[in-house]
Amino acid sequence: MTFQTNRRVLLRGAGALISLPLMDSYGFRRFAAAATPSTVPKRLVFLGMGFGVTADRWYPDRNTVGENYKLPEILKPLTRHQKDITIIQNLMHRYSADGHSGSTFWLTGANRYEIPGQGFHNTVSVDQVAAEVLGQQTRFTSIQLAAKGASSDGHGPGSSLAWNRYGKPVAGLDTPVAAFHRLFSDDKTPLSQRQAMMQRKRSVLDTVTENAKSVYRKIGREDQEKLTEYVQSIREIEVRLAKEESWLDVEKKVPSSAVNEPRESLEGEEEIRMMYDLMVAAMQVDATRVFTYRMPANSLIESLGATMTAHSMSHYSEGERRTVSQNRDTAHARLLAEFIDKLKASKEADGTSLFDNAALTLGTNLSSVHTLTNCPTLIAGGGAGMKHGRHLVMDDPKTPLCNLWLSLLHGVGINAPSHGDSTGRIEELFVA
Repeated sequence: MTFQTNRRVLLRGAGALISLPLMDSYGFRRFAAAATPSTVPKRLVFLGMGFGVTADRWYPDRNTVGENYKLPEILKPLTRHQKDITIIQNLMHRYSADGHSGSTFWLTGANRYEIPGQGFHNTVSVDQVAAEVLGQQTRFTSIQLAAKGASSDGHGPGSSLAWNRYGKPVAGLDTPVAAFHRLFSDDKTPLSQRQAMMQRKRSVLDTVTENAKSVYRKIGREDQEKLTEYVQSIREIEVRLAKEESWLDVEKKVPSSAVNEPRESLEGEEEIRMMYDLMVAAMQVDATRVFTYRMPANSLIESLGATMTAHSMSHYSEGERRTVSQNRDTAHARLLAEFIDKLKASKEADGTSLFDNAALTLGTNLSSVHTLTNCPTLIAGGGAGMKHGRHLVMDDPKTPLCNLWLSLLHGVGINAPSHGDSTGRIEELFVA
């Protein structure tokens, strides 16, 4: 093996700005790039709905907990998987006080007003914490899926559900076509030309970084802070470029399931179904092990026959708005059940299924309208070693949702001390 040590590697290895596990991008990955993992990998999937649910119909009866609970009518499509899912109540983010923030803080638990004088602040999302470890040997450290115009779908700021170590949004792939080509289409440009393009990008970043250093000493404190954030984002781009460069000569694998290029016209229910199929295919070839999906709301209810906006639907009481809301919830349950079917049907090298080794979360930061307590939360899959088939109601109605995120990290082998405002793991999830 040859391992090139250059200025960038030393800066990242010695500094605190870039997480050390990403160092595999600079050479260690060569031993494992196309190899089959010695153990079946764990995977995390976060599915964000936006705009809450029909709160008085979505949750099971609070008085019936454990295994013998009755699945609510609007979640009936999940009946065949009831032993493999868990619904949790009384989870919330204590700092989320803005009903229009949507999914912005769903995976972070951050306090947007934590920094005095700033109207917006975010921190790293749980998927990106996981990706730093689970994404070391895969072509893509993580994959962020989204829907076009998702900010109007109850999700708020950002372009995906993911936020990096500096609390900045991570770009999402907002159509099935874009996701398909990113995951499975090989670039036909000659390798030498692609390497030259990468080098040009590096040169531009080097120039920008050097110019930033010369400017830093001449500006005020507030501007220095802004410039520091800018340089941090440049360093993150450098890391992504380094990883892309290390995979330039490795062909993308073809999934065992037949996944053709999606139609450009896919929207709503069919769009979500295709995104789920693409995730299954990506798991089959181990393209990445961490997924987030900021799902559509407007196009989903339109595909179900609604003539109103998702925002209007979310302010339901009785009548048509409530019907649309319930139909939306049932559609999500139906699509998730189909997704689980396909994960169970896809076998790993050791005979287990993708579902056995994946941990899925379906949820949203809102319960309904502008209510931020009792975040709708459904988890599934065997990837985090949790016992399923239960309805759990936390004793404390303000139990941090980040306790679940910490539990998932621990479940897939990432021993993080905390996440967001977590106070500890949800031990009930691991009790046999």
